[in-house]
Amino acid sequence: MAERFIGEAITPVPGSADTAHMAAGEPGLPSAFLWRGETLAVATVVRAWRETGRCTHGSPEMYARKHWFEIETDAGAVLKSISSANRAGEAKCIAGGCTA
Repeated sequence: MAERFIGEAITPVPGSADTAHMAAGEPGLPSAFLWRGETLAVATVVRAWRETGRCTHGSPEMYARKHWFEIETDAGAVLKSISSANRAGEAKCIAGGCTA
């Protein structure tokens, strides 16, 4: 099946965040998400990557802007999820490309 863009918010299941990654300053990919009334359990992280960008205040430093995860669920669906911080610093999780 071809990949298609979904662009809908997904909600991490409370208490399922990967706190080890969070302690290192990275997003804590939850072990399960709620989406469209269903629970999607993460079976495998196929790959993870991030997009970086320059500081917006003139510094030469680079910052991680978006963290991407390509995951396979326990039902066999493949999902690309993005975690990004908005200007207020709040994390957002969005279902990106999905195949089933």
